[in-house]
Amino acid sequence: MAISIRAMTVAYQRKPVLWEVNLDIPTGKLVGLVGPNGAGKSTLLKAILGMVPTIGGSVSIFGLDYQDVRSRVAYVPQRSSVDWDFPATVRDVVTMGTYGSAGWFWPLTKRERNRAHEAMEQVGILDLANRPINQLSGGQQQRAFLARALAQQADLFLMDEPFAAVDAATERAIVDCLRRLQELGKTTLVVHHDLHTVPEYLDYLVLLNVRTVAVGPMAETFTDENLQRTYGGRLTILDEVSEAIRRREAARP
Repeated sequence: MAISIRAMTVAYQRKPVLWEVNLDIPTGKLVGLVGPNGAGKSTLLKAILGMVPTIGGSVSIFGLDYQDVRSRVAYVPQRSSVDWDFPATVRDVVTMGTYGSAGWFWPLTKRERNRAHEAMEQVGILDLANRPINQLSGGQQQRAFLARALAQQADLFLMDEPFAAVDAATERAIVDCLRRLQELGKTTLVVHHDLHTVPEYLDYLVLLNVRTVAVGPMAETFTDENLQRTYGGRLTILDEVSEAIRRREAARP
């Protein structure tokens, strides 16, 4: 398994944010992490990475502790959580993804520079390499952080709402990139909130609302019953659910 979680519990000021979460994600899957606001999706990613403390349970990545495989894991945070005033160019940000192999205090080799160059080219921002990161649009900033993750050459990618507030071209570029990663055998866990595109973009699903509601292949998990259990009686959401399921059924051969 790329990720195995057993009985993970996380609480802020004694209020549970995640409660005894159990989860197995096979390698090579493009996985959506879906649930309502406050369900603990971002917290789950951070708990996997050890960025927030857990009060119970265990996490293994590729069968090992995260500290033993951290170079194989790349993280793309929510864009809103980043200090975009930090004085760095796009090239600087992307090159950070190579530091796991190059080291923080060693000069970059041609190999690391080429990796950063190729990553920027993959997401279509090579022409912005020397632009200060704070002068980019939201979509361009998101591409820069995706390029940083690609430059790391990880095996597992954790992405927190990479499609949030980006233009259509960036969204499509991200989807294409994720599919290329999957073709290479990589595993990606993506926090995603648009139910309409969940079955179109992803092939495996985790439904979360403080606890794990359902986990599995998209065709088995993305059902009206499971989504109602995840979102409760929120009528607007359920209307979207019905439309998303209708679109999935219509797209089947």
